[in-house]
Amino acid sequence: MEPSFHVICVLLIFILQGVQGEDVDVHNNVEIEKHRKRGCDVFQGRWVYDSSYPLYNSFNCPFLEQAFDCRKNGRHDRSYLKYRWQPLSCNLPRFSGSNFLKNFRGKRIMFVGDSLSLNQWQSFTCMLHASVPEAKYAFFRTGGISTFTFPAYNVSIMLHRSAFLVDILTRKRGRILDLNSINGGNLWKGMDVLVFNSWHWWTHRGSLQAWDLVRDEKRTYKDMNRFVAFDKGLTTWAQWVDFNIDPKATKVFFQGVSPVHSNSRDWGDPRAKDCRAQTQPMLGSSYPGGTNPAEAIVEKVLRGMSKPVQLLNITTLSALRKDGHVGVFGYGGPKAIDCSHWCLPGVPDTWNLLMYALLIQN
Repeated sequence: MEPSFHVICVLLIFILQGVQGEDVDVHNNVEIEKHRKRGCDVFQGRWVYDSSYPLYNSFNCPFLEQAFDCRKNGRHDRSYLKYRWQPLSCNLPRFSGSNFLKNFRGKRIMFVGDSLSLNQWQSFTCMLHASVPEAKYAFFRTGGISTFTFPAYNVSIMLHRSAFLVDILTRKRGRILDLNSINGGNLWKGMDVLVFNSWHWWTHRGSLQAWDLVRDEKRTYKDMNRFVAFDKGLTTWAQWVDFNIDPKATKVFFQGVSPVHSNSRDWGDPRAKDCRAQTQPMLGSSYPGGTNPAEAIVEKVLRGMSKPVQLLNITTLSALRKDGHVGVFGYGGPKAIDCSHWCLPGVPDTWNLLMYALLIQN
């Protein structure tokens, strides 16, 4: 008579107990198999309090930029650090930086996008460093690319700041946002994993606007509907990926739209004004503020691509975290309220945990 599945699992766990690092890998493999069997949507879920969080201590991440280090900048409440994302129909694997580095030995991972890509890149490097604190690391900037490496594993975690993904050209007439050009894409070739992001800077106006004119095909405009421009620019990016990326060699992600919490009416609390003084996430799985039209544009463009791109659909789960923003605890203090970027440790750690789950599943 064949032993039951339950007995086999118990024996396997018993055998592996006490073997350093093995228990984490076994747990991860079990959870990944559950994802495959159930077809679990890891982006549908809720935030639950977890006393074991955060995944790392900001004081033990020496390269964390002060702009995201809310504790160092004077944030005293701690509950925002203690929430874990729980999918509705499965569990996420526990993050194992050592497991990731072993499996991605010799690989290059690049984040491409705006300051929210910086937010996510900083999060991921802190998570990895916390997992292997004794491992030597190196950091350098070359030709517009920031690179964080673990020499013992020959793994590089890279960042290319490209807020629009398409090019901004400097001409006598001023800075031109060219919706049909991606010369910077040469820097993205040869990567093993690419994580793209864009939207945040498309909405800026006045002194924060990064361009003076918009070019589409052979016509130049003083301005353009920002959703239309985003659609055109993202379509150019999609065409670049379809033409240049080999899915057998490179895994491509697109980070969903990261929400802002600058209007508390969106979550039904007009007295709060914005993200300041928010200390608790929204309960439940849906956000009352509705959706951003940019989300639909991202999904439409990805559906029309010939090469596979995995959407990191972080919009709703992040929208539930009105408590997680930098707020008054960034560089500018109370004079520069930041309800766009996120404290670290914090919400971007979950973005990376979801990316990690999808990567090790494959």
